[in-house]
Amino acid sequence: MEKGCLFCQISHGETSTELLFENDTLVVFKDIHPAAPVHLLIVPKQHIRSINDLQDADRPILAEMLLVARDMAAQSGVATSGYRLFVNVERGGGQVIFHLHLHLIGGWK
Repeated sequence: MEKGCLFCQISHGETSTELLFENDTLVVFKDIHPAAPVHLLIVPKQHIRSINDLQDADRPILAEMLLVARDMAAQSGVATSGYRLFVNVERGGGQVIFHLHLHLIGGWK
């Protein structure tokens, strides 16, 4: 856990954030500033600062993030209508919290 990292605090149960999903590797919760009717964050419990900091050993985490995103899209009712997955990388790419996370957005009519 990285000291002072909000997503580390959330993923380790140190906040009152409602988790929609949790396993040994990941947590999923709603974005507090949603860009769509459904806006979820898929966050590894392991602190990885950004895509630029990934190691070869992190491949299973990435695969799990995508599979959980697929499942959460179905659970949220957007799998059939469509959704978007994206990762912001570094400040110039829109990353605000420097802990790797995957956005799932959808639910537009």
